[in-house]
Amino acid sequence: MSRKLLLLSNSQNYGCMYLEHCKEAVTNFFASCNVTKLLFIPFAAKDHDAYADKVRNAFKDFNIVVDSLHSFDDPVEKIKNCQGIFIGGGNTFLLLKTLYDLNLINPIRKRVLEDGIPYMGSSAGTNVATVSICTTNDMPIVLPPSFEALGFVPFNINPHYLDPNPNSGHMGETREIRIAEYHEIPDMPPVLGLREGSWLEIDGNSIVLKGKIPARLFVCGKTPEEYPVESKLDFLFNLS
Repeated sequence: MSRKLLLLSNSQNYGCMYLEHCKEAVTNFFASCNVTKLLFIPFAAKDHDAYADKVRNAFKDFNIVVDSLHSFDDPVEKIKNCQGIFIGGGNTFLLLKTLYDLNLINPIRKRVLEDGIPYMGSSAGTNVATVSICTTNDMPIVLPPSFEALGFVPFNINPHYLDPNPNSGHMGETREIRIAEYHEIPDMPPVLGLREGSWLEIDGNSIVLKGKIPARLFVCGKTPEEYPVESKLDFLFNLS
């Protein structure tokens, strides 16, 4: 299957500018695919104009022109003719509902999985690249017709994954507990806890963990495992 994906846990690290922590990875990713003009999908936020301006300013440093999908009368046609797609963070429920409302799910799937155009996601944009949005951290401010997402990979991701703080007095559930609850439901796919500052580079059936921080993998019925940066995670295509 033809797929080129860059899936970021987050778009901004503490103390850094937007996309600064992954600038080299983003530059190399789109340069390798000869992308000079990128289609941004801003639907994880309510203020599309402001979000698009933020992304345009960031991509000036990458020498990439950004078009925002919300500014086109025929979004499906624009997707059919774009060089690459970026979906940023925000509210995952709002994002997925808008993709369904505008009938964009199948056109995006076709362009990425069949035509092989590069797709970059961060946070909510990474959530929708997976099987479903069931492992997002966001509140359900709107209700999509389905939690099924774009399905570029056969597993789920929990972006911004946080480890329990043993010195905290917080008594609520940890991310690990929440993911364990998810796996109490039969036939749920693996979940990769992607900590901030890390990302996946996916080319076909090759998956490499990048960044500076390990990831934590949760598989139903198994003890969670840590994987260091530069780990090859191709086996995730065969676990589901």
